Amino acid sequence: MVETAQLTAAPEGATGVGAFFADPTTWAGVGLILFIAVVLWRRVPGQIAKSLDDRSERIADELQNAESLRVEAEKKLVEAEQRRAAADAEARAIIEEARREAAELAVRAREQLAETISRRERMAEERIARAELDATRDVRMAAVDAASKAAAALITDKMTGAALETQFDASLDAVRKALTR
Repeated sequence: MVETAQLTAAPEGATGVGAFFADPTTWAGVGLILFIAVVLWRRVPGQIAKSLDDRSERIADELQNAESLRVEAEKKLVEAEQRRAAADAEARAIIEEARREAAELAVRAREQLAETISRRERMAEERIARAELDATRDVRMAAVDAASKAAAALITDKMTGAALETQFDASLDAVRKALTR
């Protein structure tokens, strides 16, 4: 194996300036200096700084954009919560209105049922009263008819001639008046 000291050392027999140029460390240093010179000549540090600045601006813009998106999302969330709360309130109001209307309809239905029952009771009572009047009238008519027949039979048995006709006409007029009442 070759030692590291031998690789970096000048060749044997080289002295002075020749030993300086023969040393690989010298050439590594010269290469480094040339590299730094080219980098500075091409303005690489400025380009790196500009690139970093551009990247920093992009990151700042993205952060600002993210912040504005977050604020907008929070606003939308608040709006959505407000709409949900309004919808909940509206739903509660609709339910309450439906309950109130149902109660009103139930009250109206009860009132209409009571009115219908009352009207039917009145109609039934009126029919009963008419039937009673009709029955009373029929009974009166039957009584008048029976009385008039009995009276006619009695009169015809006891009366004769002109007195019979006069009495018959008077009785007939009385029955007509009684019937027209």
